[in-house]
Amino acid sequence: MAWLKRKFSIVFVCLFFVNQNIPAQTIHSYNFTDLYQTIAEADKYDAILSHSIDSVYLLLISTPSSDLSKQYKLSAALFDLYKVYKYDSAYFYAKRCQQIAYKSGDKEKINDSRLQVCFTLLSSGLFKETGDSINIISVNQLKTNAEKQEYYTLQARYNYDLADYAHDNYFTNYYNHLASSYVDSLLALCTTESFYFGYYKGLMAIRMGKNEEATNCFTKLLTANNLTNHELAILTSTFCDIYIKNGNVDSAVALLKQAAIADIKSSTKETSALFTLSQLLYKEGDIDNASNFIRHANDDAKFYGSRQRKVQLISILPLIEAEKLKQVESQKKALIGYSSVITLLLLAVIILAVIVNRQVKKLKEAQIIISEANKKQQEINEELSITNAKMSELHQREQEVNKALGVINEKLSSVNNKLFESNRIKEDYIGFFFSTNTDFFNRIDRFKLLAEGKIRERNLEGIKYLINNIDTRKEKEDLLRNFDKAFLKIFPNFIEDFNQLFEPEDRIVLLDNEILNTNLRIFALIRMGVHDISKIAQILEYSVNSINTYKTKVKNKSLIPNDKFEQRVMQIQSVNQS
Repeated sequence: MAWLKRKFSIVFVCLFFVNQNIPAQTIHSYNFTDLYQTIAEADKYDAILSHSIDSVYLLLISTPSSDLSKQYKLSAALFDLYKVYKYDSAYFYAKRCQQIAYKSGDKEKINDSRLQVCFTLLSSGLFKETGDSINIISVNQLKTNAEKQEYYTLQARYNYDLADYAHDNYFTNYYNHLASSYVDSLLALCTTESFYFGYYKGLMAIRMGKNEEATNCFTKLLTANNLTNHELAILTSTFCDIYIKNGNVDSAVALLKQAAIADIKSSTKETSALFTLSQLLYKEGDIDNASNFIRHANDDAKFYGSRQRKVQLISILPLIEAEKLKQVESQKKALIGYSSVITLLLLAVIILAVIVNRQVKKLKEAQIIISEANKKQQEINEELSITNAKMSELHQREQEVNKALGVINEKLSSVNNKLFESNRIKEDYIGFFFSTNTDFFNRIDRFKLLAEGKIRERNLEGIKYLINNIDTRKEKEDLLRNFDKAFLKIFPNFIEDFNQLFEPEDRIVLLDNEILNTNLRIFALIRMGVHDISKIAQILEYSVNSINTYKTKVKNKSLIPNDKFEQRVMQIQSVNQS
């Protein structure tokens, strides 16, 4: 057996040299189980926020547009839900609040909505636009304490962000000093027990290099145990800066992990915690976790629409991914080395197997039988899995077919309704056409008989009287009036439905002797299917430019976007359809 021992010794020597060629990498061990669990549950927390958004939105669309106070309140509530979740939606409702505020003339609401717009622009990294918006606000115009606090908070955030963006020896100090002056004004308005008093006092201390004072402020807030998830995230992500500067990576990582968890639970997408955590882990050599977290941070930045975060991510994401690729290459080399060693070990095992073949022959036979049985069982399981997959696919196709049939039925119903309406229009307007033409031809016949009599009598004055007695303007008015009556017979609710597309003060009010006016006749003809502007102008005896002017004025007053207005008019029903 001595020769066998020598072969194993050679194998172990090879294994030793392979291990020597594998690059060593020092990785700190951090426990991120709770963070990964929270990331896995992110959709659950986002769904809760989405439910709240949907509830407020349903209240908003059911509120009359004339109730400006409630419209503003609900729009402001939607802004609060979106402001750290999604930039474009937050900006939309901030601007909506601003429009309602200007419409109502409420100065307090105007100031609040301006501050909302500034908050959204700043959160998305639009520094120039933020500066343009916030500099038109005068603190002397702000009446309430809350408005002034929000103003000073935004000014402080804006200038601190500019300081971080400048990152030089001159402008950074300038912006930090300016931001600290705004923090002083903010602290004068806050109660000493409030969260924002302790937080901004600590933040100003960090910026001034007073880390011990900042630590006392933040530690006191952390022990309060009454913080919301969003407040906890803001606090811990700021607190970690002290430990990063002091080189205490473990404490910084613990705080950033706490901040990231709080951000996810509060559905905050405008966040820097995961980004900062990824940077630290990358420097510590924990590439796998750094890569996972930076990807999640990148997804959050894209979802929110934060330009500032995207720029920051671009600077670190390629480095982390490159390091991860390098790590994979190292692992590949190590795998090749281990494969070589395993090959040698396999040869040794084969040699040993030959030596003990007689003793384990029966055992091998039993193992072959068991292996074949397992293989057959595996084949049966695979067949069952394929069958289940096919059944699932058939069920899915059946659902798709049912869904397609539902869509087809819905389209058929829509087509039937349109055919019913088209037939009704044809029937009524054919009757209108024949009735009008019959009356017209009867009058022509009477005129012809009278004219022939006057001609036979050579009564030129009588002929002249007959001709002058023809009032073409009245004939045209009678024709339009008959058109109005026939149209309203088909579309009895047209005027009421048409007015629903406007604010009460912009709705059309007819005169006592009017059935339809020019504005209504234009869109009545469109509803009848006459979309050619020149044809409408010819029927109503206006120029094409005049018809376009009438249409544009009406559309501009509408609650419906201009490009959707005619489509909405075409949806006005002719009769009640079941």
